[in-house]
Amino acid sequence: MSTKPGLIFQHGSAGPPVRVGEWLSSRGLPFVVHHAGTDPAVAPADFSFVVSLGSQHSAAADDPAWVPEEIAALREAVDAGVPVLGLCFGGQALSLALGGGVDALARPEIGWFAVETVDDAVPAGPWLMMHTEQMRVPPGGVELARSPAGPAAFSHGPHLGVQFHPEVDVERVEVWARTDPGLAAVGLTPGELVAQSAQHAPAAREQAFRLFDQWLAGALNGRVAASSDAG
Repeated sequence: MSTKPGLIFQHGSAGPPVRVGEWLSSRGLPFVVHHAGTDPAVAPADFSFVVSLGSQHSAAADDPAWVPEEIAALREAVDAGVPVLGLCFGGQALSLALGGGVDALARPEIGWFAVETVDDAVPAGPWLMMHTEQMRVPPGGVELARSPAGPAAFSHGPHLGVQFHPEVDVERVEVWARTDPGLAAVGLTPGELVAQSAQHAPAAREQAFRLFDQWLAGALNGRVAASSDAG
Protein backbone atom coordinates (compact mmCIF):
# COMPACT_ATOMS: atom_id res chain seq x y z
CA MET A 1 0.00 0.00 0.00
CA SER A 2 1.18 3.51 -0.79
CA THR A 3 2.57 5.70 1.96
CA LYS A 4 -0.04 8.30 1.00
CA PRO A 5 -2.96 8.63 3.44
CA GLY A 6 -6.42 7.37 2.61
CA LEU A 7 -9.36 9.69 1.96
CA ILE A 8 -12.76 9.34 3.62
CA PHE A 9 -15.74 11.28 2.29
CA GLN A 10 -18.07 12.12 5.21
CA HIS A 11 -21.52 13.52 4.50
CA GLY A 12 -22.63 15.56 7.49
CA SER A 13 -21.98 15.39 11.21
CA ALA A 14 -24.40 12.48 11.68
CA GLY A 15 -22.30 10.11 9.56
CA PRO A 16 -18.74 9.84 10.93
CA PRO A 17 -16.43 6.97 9.92
CA VAL A 18 -16.85 5.12 13.28
CA ARG A 19 -15.64 1.55 12.61
CA VAL A 20 -13.85 2.45 9.40
CA GLY A 21 -11.74 4.85 11.44
CA GLU A 22 -11.26 2.24 14.17
CA TRP A 23 -10.13 -0.30 11.61
CA LEU A 24 -7.72 2.05 9.86
CA SER A 25 -6.20 3.12 13.18
CA SER A 26 -5.85 -0.50 14.30
CA ARG A 27 -4.01 -1.31 11.06
CA GLY A 28 -1.75 1.73 11.33
CA LEU A 29 -3.12 3.28 8.13
CA PRO A 30 -3.24 7.10 8.03
CA PHE A 31 -6.33 8.79 6.64
CA VAL A 32 -7.93 12.18 6.08
CA VAL A 33 -11.64 12.89 6.54
CA HIS A 34 -13.11 15.19 3.90
CA HIS A 35 -16.40 16.85 4.87
CA ALA A 36 -18.43 16.99 1.67
CA GLY A 37 -19.97 20.34 0.90
CA THR A 38 -17.77 22.29 3.30
CA ASP A 39 -14.13 21.31 2.73
CA PRO A 40 -12.20 22.42 -0.38
CA ALA A 41 -12.10 20.00 -3.30
CA VAL A 42 -9.45 17.28 -3.17
CA ALA A 43 -7.68 15.21 -5.84
CA PRO A 44 -8.29 11.46 -5.26
CA ALA A 45 -4.99 10.65 -7.01
CA ASP A 46 -3.21 12.23 -4.03
CA PHE A 47 -4.45 9.41 -1.77
CA SER A 48 -3.84 5.68 -1.47
CA PHE A 49 -7.54 4.76 -1.25
CA VAL A 50 -10.96 6.40 -1.01
CA VAL A 51 -13.90 5.52 1.25
CA SER A 52 -17.34 7.06 0.67
CA LEU A 53 -19.68 6.82 3.67
CA GLY A 54 -23.47 6.93 3.99
CA SER A 55 -25.75 9.92 3.58
CA GLN A 56 -29.39 10.90 3.92
CA HIS A 57 -29.22 12.35 0.40
CA SER A 58 -29.86 10.49 -2.84
CA ALA A 59 -26.80 9.57 -4.88
CA ALA A 60 -28.96 10.07 -7.98
CA ALA A 61 -29.74 13.72 -7.13
CA ASP A 62 -28.05 16.86 -8.42
CA ASP A 63 -28.80 18.73 -5.20
CA PRO A 64 -26.87 19.34 -3.02
CA ALA A 65 -24.09 20.11 -5.47
CA TRP A 66 -21.53 18.02 -3.60
CA VAL A 67 -23.36 14.82 -4.64
CA PRO A 68 -22.49 14.94 -8.37
CA GLU A 69 -19.13 16.46 -7.43
CA GLU A 70 -18.34 13.43 -5.28
CA ILE A 71 -19.44 11.01 -7.97
CA ALA A 72 -17.07 12.81 -10.33
CA ALA A 73 -14.31 12.49 -7.71
CA LEU A 74 -14.96 8.75 -7.39
CA ARG A 75 -14.72 8.50 -11.18
CA GLU A 76 -11.38 10.29 -10.98
CA ALA A 77 -10.24 7.79 -8.36
CA VAL A 78 -11.25 4.86 -10.56
CA ASP A 79 -9.49 6.37 -13.58
CA ALA A 80 -6.35 6.90 -11.46
CA GLY A 81 -6.39 3.33 -10.15
CA VAL A 82 -7.11 4.42 -6.58
CA PRO A 83 -9.16 1.71 -4.79
CA VAL A 84 -12.62 2.85 -3.67
CA LEU A 85 -14.83 1.45 -0.90
CA GLY A 86 -18.44 2.68 -0.99
CA LEU A 87 -20.82 2.15 1.93
CA CYS A 88 -24.59 2.47 1.31
CA PHE A 89 -24.81 5.95 -0.28
CA GLY A 90 -21.14 5.46 -1.10
CA GLY A 91 -21.90 2.15 -2.82
CA GLN A 92 -24.60 3.84 -4.88
CA ALA A 93 -22.24 6.70 -5.75
CA LEU A 94 -19.55 4.21 -6.77
CA SER A 95 -22.04 2.38 -8.98
CA LEU A 96 -22.95 5.65 -10.70
CA ALA A 97 -19.28 6.55 -11.11
CA LEU A 98 -18.75 3.20 -12.85
CA GLY A 99 -21.69 3.65 -15.21
CA GLY A 100 -24.29 1.83 -13.09
CA GLY A 101 -27.33 3.35 -11.45
CA VAL A 102 -29.70 3.68 -8.52
CA ASP A 103 -33.35 2.62 -8.30
CA ALA A 104 -36.05 3.72 -5.85
CA LEU A 105 -37.40 0.94 -3.63
CA ALA A 106 -41.13 0.41 -3.27
CA ARG A 107 -40.51 -0.14 0.44
CA PRO A 108 -37.46 0.93 2.44
CA GLU A 109 -35.07 -1.77 3.60
CA ILE A 110 -34.38 -0.97 7.25
CA GLY A 111 -33.13 -3.33 9.95
CA TRP A 112 -30.52 -6.03 10.36
CA PHE A 113 -30.44 -8.54 7.51
CA ALA A 114 -28.18 -11.42 6.59
CA VAL A 115 -27.09 -11.39 2.95
CA GLU A 116 -26.69 -14.22 0.49
CA THR A 117 -23.00 -14.05 -0.28
CA VAL A 118 -21.14 -15.78 -3.09
CA ASP A 119 -17.62 -14.86 -1.99
CA ASP A 120 -15.67 -14.77 1.27
CA ALA A 121 -14.84 -11.13 0.54
CA VAL A 122 -18.27 -10.26 1.97
CA PRO A 123 -19.32 -11.93 5.24
CA ALA A 124 -22.99 -12.87 5.51
CA GLY A 125 -23.81 -10.51 8.39
CA PRO A 126 -26.42 -9.67 9.62
CA TRP A 127 -25.70 -6.12 8.47
CA LEU A 128 -27.57 -2.89 9.13
CA MET A 129 -29.65 -1.81 6.14
CA MET A 130 -31.11 1.72 6.08
CA HIS A 131 -31.92 2.76 2.54
CA THR A 132 -34.82 3.81 0.32
CA GLU A 133 -32.87 3.42 -2.92
CA GLN A 134 -30.99 0.46 -4.33
CA MET A 135 -27.67 0.41 -6.15
CA ARG A 136 -27.23 -1.54 -9.36
CA VAL A 137 -24.21 -3.67 -10.19
CA PRO A 138 -22.37 -1.51 -12.75
CA PRO A 139 -21.18 -2.78 -16.14
CA GLY A 140 -18.11 -4.95 -15.62
CA GLY A 141 -18.93 -5.43 -11.95
CA VAL A 142 -19.57 -8.68 -10.12
CA GLU A 143 -22.38 -9.15 -7.61
CA LEU A 144 -20.89 -10.56 -4.41
CA ALA A 145 -23.94 -10.54 -2.14
CA ARG A 146 -27.70 -9.99 -2.22
CA SER A 147 -30.32 -8.90 0.29
CA PRO A 148 -34.11 -9.18 -0.04
CA ALA A 149 -34.12 -5.77 -1.78
CA GLY A 150 -31.42 -6.49 -4.37
CA PRO A 151 -27.63 -6.37 -4.78
CA ALA A 152 -25.94 -5.94 -1.40
CA ALA A 153 -22.32 -5.87 -2.61
CA PHE A 154 -20.39 -5.72 -5.85
CA SER A 155 -16.75 -5.64 -6.85
CA HIS A 156 -15.22 -3.94 -9.84
CA GLY A 157 -11.48 -4.51 -10.02
CA PRO A 158 -10.04 -3.10 -6.77
CA HIS A 159 -13.29 -1.31 -5.91
CA LEU A 160 -16.03 -2.54 -3.58
CA GLY A 161 -19.53 -1.15 -3.10
CA VAL A 162 -21.94 -2.37 -0.42
CA GLN A 163 -25.55 -1.39 0.22
CA PHE A 164 -25.32 -1.83 3.99
CA HIS A 165 -23.60 -0.03 6.87
CA PRO A 166 -20.59 -1.97 8.20
CA GLU A 167 -19.24 1.23 9.75
CA VAL A 168 -21.91 1.71 12.44
CA ASP A 169 -21.98 1.02 16.16
CA VAL A 170 -25.00 1.01 18.48
CA GLU A 171 -24.57 4.67 19.40
CA ARG A 172 -24.64 5.72 15.75
CA VAL A 173 -27.74 3.63 15.04
CA GLU A 174 -29.48 5.25 18.00
CA VAL A 175 -28.81 8.69 16.52
CA TRP A 176 -30.12 7.68 13.11
CA ALA A 177 -33.17 5.87 14.49
CA ARG A 178 -34.41 9.01 16.22
CA THR A 179 -34.68 10.92 12.94
CA ASP A 180 -35.29 8.37 10.17
CA PRO A 181 -38.92 8.59 8.94
CA GLY A 182 -38.58 5.26 7.14
CA LEU A 183 -38.80 3.21 10.34
CA ALA A 184 -42.57 3.61 10.59
CA ALA A 185 -42.96 2.48 6.98
CA VAL A 186 -41.42 -0.89 7.82
CA GLY A 187 -43.15 -1.25 11.21
CA LEU A 188 -40.11 -0.57 13.38
CA THR A 189 -39.76 1.75 16.34
CA PRO A 190 -36.46 3.44 17.17
CA GLY A 191 -36.23 1.32 20.31
CA GLU A 192 -36.68 -1.90 18.36
CA LEU A 193 -33.95 -0.96 15.88
CA VAL A 194 -31.58 -0.05 18.70
CA ALA A 195 -32.35 -3.37 20.42
CA GLN A 196 -31.58 -5.24 17.19
CA SER A 197 -28.34 -3.29 16.93
CA ALA A 198 -27.30 -4.11 20.48
CA GLN A 199 -27.82 -7.78 19.65
CA HIS A 200 -25.92 -7.81 16.35
CA ALA A 201 -23.32 -5.05 16.66
CA PRO A 202 -20.56 -6.98 18.51
CA ALA A 203 -20.40 -9.71 15.84
CA ALA A 204 -20.90 -7.13 13.09
CA ARG A 205 -17.77 -5.27 14.24
CA GLU A 206 -15.66 -8.39 13.71
CA GLN A 207 -17.26 -9.01 10.33
CA ALA A 208 -16.77 -5.37 9.35
CA PHE A 209 -13.06 -5.58 10.07
CA ARG A 210 -12.93 -8.79 8.03
CA LEU A 211 -14.75 -7.08 5.16
CA PHE A 212 -12.38 -4.10 5.24
CA ASP A 213 -9.33 -6.38 5.44
CA GLN A 214 -10.57 -8.40 2.47
CA TRP A 215 -11.15 -5.23 0.46
CA LEU A 216 -7.70 -3.90 1.28
CA ALA A 217 -6.00 -7.19 0.42
CA GLY A 218 -7.94 -7.40 -2.83
CA ALA A 219 -7.20 -3.79 -3.67
CA LEU A 220 -3.49 -4.50 -3.36
CA ASN A 221 -3.93 -7.32 -5.89
CA GLY A 222 -6.03 -5.21 -8.25
CA ARG A 223 -9.31 -6.96 -7.53
CA VAL A 224 -11.53 -7.57 -4.52
CA ALA A 225 -12.83 -11.08 -4.90
CA ALA A 226 -11.15 -14.24 -6.14
CA SER A 227 -14.28 -15.05 -8.11
CA SER A 228 -14.48 -11.71 -9.90
CA ASP A 229 -13.05 -13.11 -13.14
CA ALA A 230 -15.92 -15.56 -13.38
CA GLY A 231 -18.47 -12.84 -14.18
